[in-house]
Amino acid sequence: MKEKLIAYYNQVAPKRDKYKRRNRLYYKTIYKYYAFTIPENSKVVEIGCGTGDLLYRVKPSMGLGIDFSEEMIRLAREKYPQLVFMVKDAEDMDLKETFDYIIVSDLLSSLHDVQAVLKNIRKLCHDNTRVVFSSFNYIWEPFLKFGEMLRVRQKQPLQNWLSVKDIENLLYLEGFEMVKLERKLLIPKYIPILGFLFNRILANLPGLSSLDLINFLMAKPMVHERKDYSVSIVVPARNEKGNIENAILRTPKFGTHQQFIFVEGNSKDNTYEEMLRVQEKYKDQDILVFRQSGKGKGNAVREGFDRATGDVLMILDADLTTPPEDMPKFYDAIAGGRGEFINGCRLVYPMEKQAMRFLNYLGNKFFGWLFSYLLGQRMKDTLCGTKVLFRFDYDKIQANRDYFGEFDPFGDFDLLFGAAKLNLKITEIIVRYRDREYGSTQISRFRHGWLLIKMSFFAAGKIKFI
Repeated sequence: MKEKLIAYYNQVAPKRDKYKRRNRLYYKTIYKYYAFTIPENSKVVEIGCGTGDLLYRVKPSMGLGIDFSEEMIRLAREKYPQLVFMVKDAEDMDLKETFDYIIVSDLLSSLHDVQAVLKNIRKLCHDNTRVVFSSFNYIWEPFLKFGEMLRVRQKQPLQNWLSVKDIENLLYLEGFEMVKLERKLLIPKYIPILGFLFNRILANLPGLSSLDLINFLMAKPMVHERKDYSVSIVVPARNEKGNIENAILRTPKFGTHQQFIFVEGNSKDNTYEEMLRVQEKYKDQDILVFRQSGKGKGNAVREGFDRATGDVLMILDADLTTPPEDMPKFYDAIAGGRGEFINGCRLVYPMEKQAMRFLNYLGNKFFGWLFSYLLGQRMKDTLCGTKVLFRFDYDKIQANRDYFGEFDPFGDFDLLFGAAKLNLKITEIIVRYRDREYGSTQISRFRHGWLLIKMSFFAAGKIKFI
């Protein structure tokens, strides 16, 4: 059976470009998605690379293409001599290298044993590897068969038609977890005006996107080994004098070393002087105090992270409405490999009466829904101030900040959008949201809410509607 399959792909290899031209919108969507998703100069391997066109377009620092068709590989080597291509069967390959990104595009449908291939792919992964799959939505099977009859699509041998749940289950069995799922392309042929409406707008909307032709799935290896890290806890504060000492007293000990960074932002209640008093009183603690150079929580957090020395970076809002006692939960999640960006969620447990006003609650619900849609990962609470990530991931977000721009005065969306662009696994920790014991909220529901909406739609054009 496999010999017949190899002979078939050797035979159709010279016709590959002709069928790509006939289906240019489909391939344009594939190329564009992978080029957006995979950072340039990553170490990339493509399993089932065909003639190498997709691998070339992601601009890897080191690119390896693997295919079992000798004719496909011969053509790939001619077209892209700067890349490396090997004739190998994905079900039997045994490479000794690991890669940053692994591409598996339009391959699952042709495999004899999908699970065996996933087992081999797992050996090519380091802890931070991302595996990106693209596959046809199985509800399109009759339409694609009809396209083969009309010879507008390359005729295919008998194929597997896997649902997203089928793929997710196979990934789980071989030690992977899903990071996100995205869908593209509602009409696979170019139609002026209608094509833009359907493929750039409607194809990305909830409900309608389930009808899209292409499923893009991203997975990462499960990491079971727990490691311990040093942590830096950044506490941005403005008019929070009464909460500063409690931030120290109420935060449990965790990690190999704890650093507290208090960033004061133009307070009128002697918050800065209180920070200095606490720093002097608790000399046995690693406490850094300084005044931010700009305005807003986002600026305070960024300047705090710039001065942090810990392996893990944490934000603790100075109002302490997210209890400091819950910080070990966030640390355990990231140290145990159960997420790479840990976000607090205040919208599950009942709240104290004055903890969150009703309109704020509705706003948080709305943004949770919107971000689940935009990021392709489930989120309930985007605006919880407590966020945790590794320093090396923050450095990457910082280096790529120009992609979105420094438009977020709060810092929450800046980090979430950056994490999404890096394809980080986002995990939420449920916390009990408390009423503040000192001071009053500094959020304006309408003015700041409108700003958050504008930022969301701006980012949608950068993430979703590409």
